[in-house]
Amino acid sequence: MQSDSDMAPAETASVVAPEGFRSLRGRSATHVAERLRDMILGGDLPAGRRISERMLTEGLGVTRTPLREAFKILETEGLLHIVPNRGAQVAELSPADVDMAMELLVGLESVAAEPACARATAAQFAAVEALHGQMVACQRDGDLMGYFRINQDIHQNIVDCAHNPALSRVYRAESARVRLYRFAGNRVRQRWSCAVMEHEQILQALKQRQGPLLRELLRAHHLNGWRVTRLVLGNEIRPDR
Repeated sequence: MQSDSDMAPAETASVVAPEGFRSLRGRSATHVAERLRDMILGGDLPAGRRISERMLTEGLGVTRTPLREAFKILETEGLLHIVPNRGAQVAELSPADVDMAMELLVGLESVAAEPACARATAAQFAAVEALHGQMVACQRDGDLMGYFRINQDIHQNIVDCAHNPALSRVYRAESARVRLYRFAGNRVRQRWSCAVMEHEQILQALKQRQGPLLRELLRAHHLNGWRVTRLVLGNEIRPDR
């Protein structure tokens, strides 16, 4: 991996410590990856930019070993590219790339809906319901990052209810790859409130084992969210701050 001194300053993303920033000194690569994931989603590490290892080690208080392990974790999720002799770079997708990924995610959830309703256990229903309660609390408290994480967990849990490991694996990988772009739409408050109401309907359809209804609700939910996200990414509407 190329040293930071060899990187052009214009191509290196800077680290701005957010309010409440705490050192990750001594923490594992998993914890470092979680912080970097939040920084990518929050825009502190912009898409398409190379990352300065030096600035991250200083800003996060970690050594290069857990940082580079964290880079590998995020590379498997599709959030980073590690380029030989050039270092790590935040992944960048075109709107067309994300369009195709969203088509796939909608299709995967459509495939999962009916078997999820037929095969889900009482424990799985309870887990999704508990996550829903946590997500609503995050929305009420204005915790966008927490809301987004739990939202993603709910969708993965619903797919997992189908008890199809191959389906779950593909969904998890593709969802991670476009996480950055899906996050953008959640920063529009009106969409955020609508999404919570849509999740209420999704939860009820799952609990009542109404597979065809769940399939259509999931499809509408994704398309509504992606419509707003496309407008944000195209700068046609501004996210709320």
